[in-house]
Amino acid sequence: MKRRNVLVGALAAFVSACNEVSETSVFRNIVDGAQSWHRGLHRALGFGRITMAPEFSPSEISPFFRGNGSLDVNTEAYRKAEAEGFANWRLSVTGLVDNELSLSLADIRALPQRTQITRHDCVEGWSAIGQWTGPQLSHVLEAAGVQDSARFAVFRCADTLGGSAYYESVDLDDAYHPQTIIAHALNGQPLPVLNGAPLRMRIERQLGYKHAKYLTGIELVDSLTPIAGGKGGYWEDRAGYQWYAGI
Repeated sequence: MKRRNVLVGALAAFVSACNEVSETSVFRNIVDGAQSWHRGLHRALGFGRITMAPEFSPSEISPFFRGNGSLDVNTEAYRKAEAEGFANWRLSVTGLVDNELSLSLADIRALPQRTQITRHDCVEGWSAIGQWTGPQLSHVLEAAGVQDSARFAVFRCADTLGGSAYYESVDLDDAYHPQTIIAHALNGQPLPVLNGAPLRMRIERQLGYKHAKYLTGIELVDSLTPIAGGKGGYWEDRAGYQWYAGI
């Protein structure tokens, strides 16, 4: 756990220190190279096994799980959905799939469920432990039939920051990881608005900004370059955050 704290703090310091030079091509090449090295090392340490994020006991659950980034979605459509208990919320699965899907919250809850108690590490330096419940993303992808040309899963969200839609992405290794779930419950209760109701991603081996909230869609693509700023995520496009944020 100490090692995880050191890594989170180091990444936060890195992001802060590099604001002034992050636009240079030399800096970008260094960051991209370091990111690939980080991802390769992180996965190589599993020695061919699926590496799992640590899981905790119920007694270790944080008394309050704070929100970060968007804390609500200030749109008429979201207010209506919230008033309806999100009964009509739909999650689309599109892109490079054989069968496009449109899943209701009831459909999500009817799938085989996984419950895991994990630690959320924010790039800003804080952490919290929570119990998350939802289906593994792999079950949804198998139902959709991911095509061979797909390389990434892109997560579309209902919230906006600075006038731009929030989004995130992972490669298929993380998409199919057993701890990657579409969470609809936190600590045994429906997911609060503060934490991304009604659906959010849990990408347990990566930092918190990868865990997209207010989830509306999952798109399978072969490249991230044509999407928004081309870096694979809202903060990656704007603040130079690493696309692979493994911990």
